Amino acid sequence: MRIPRLRACRNTAPEYATVADILLQLAVLLQAGLPPARAWIHLADTGEPLAEGVRRRLEDGLTLADAIEGTTASPGPWHEVAAAWRVATTVGAPLADALRSLADALRDAQRTMDDVRIALAEPAGTARLLAWLPLVAVALGAAFGFETFAVLVGSPIGIACLVGGIVLILVARRWTSVLVRSARAQDAVPGLDADVLAIALSGGASIDRARTLVAAATGAPVDPSTDSVLALSRSAGVPAVELLRAAASLSRHRARVDGRLRAVRLSSRLLLPLGVCTLPAFLLLGVAPMLLSVVSVVPLSL
Repeated sequence: MRIPRLRACRNTAPEYATVADILLQLAVLLQAGLPPARAWIHLADTGEPLAEGVRRRLEDGLTLADAIEGTTASPGPWHEVAAAWRVATTVGAPLADALRSLADALRDAQRTMDDVRIALAEPAGTARLLAWLPLVAVALGAAFGFETFAVLVGSPIGIACLVGGIVLILVARRWTSVLVRSARAQDAVPGLDADVLAIALSGGASIDRARTLVAAATGAPVDPSTDSVLALSRSAGVPAVELLRAAASLSRHRARVDGRLRAVRLSSRLLLPLGVCTLPAFLLLGVAPMLLSVVSVVPLSL
């Protein structure tokens, strides 16, 4: 069976959905009985560039988890895949099931980022459109017959208006980009430690050992909210795996809701650079030169 070649990613860190597709294909190969390293090699034979990189690092003598983690130079989904891979192989959890679970988590994270990106598109696009308003005012003044350009570059007051307007435009653009960037989703998978912890527990590890393994693999301590889920499991005497997966899903749902709320708040926050910078720049570059040109013409007519 030939596995369809996946689209190569343009970014250094591939999107979560692309990583999830690769993980699902690996899960199918593993369930068919292939060893993990052999599954990566078969995937690389199809021309998948990320799998080819893993195969090259395997040939250099790296372990499979290190080869996976070295897929990208910056932190991203492959570092999270490598952490889950280490935990699953250490405790002996079914690797195919672990990859399917992680693929679902990555797809959910991708949906969260897509929802936030869509919600931010309208206010961010409106802000970019309004940023051109002062320059449009200059063009309109010239189109209506006012000596806009001559006034802006030919008199001290006009030069002051020109410099002030340009400074305000640059400040507005910078301010707007900061607001939009702060409203975007974080480049992390919400609830990842709960998912990886569930993988460790599904392999038969104790809760304490699972926490140690996850902290070592991810490079961060277990989140306090995950600890509360484990405490609930202990007090209720129920398996923690499903509770952890439900908590991880809830974390991603909350991230999606928080992202939409940030987009709503962004619409009102973008009014600040509009009122403080863009509209004054419009007055300096559009209205003031027209008034100055009229004032300069009136004495000549008299």
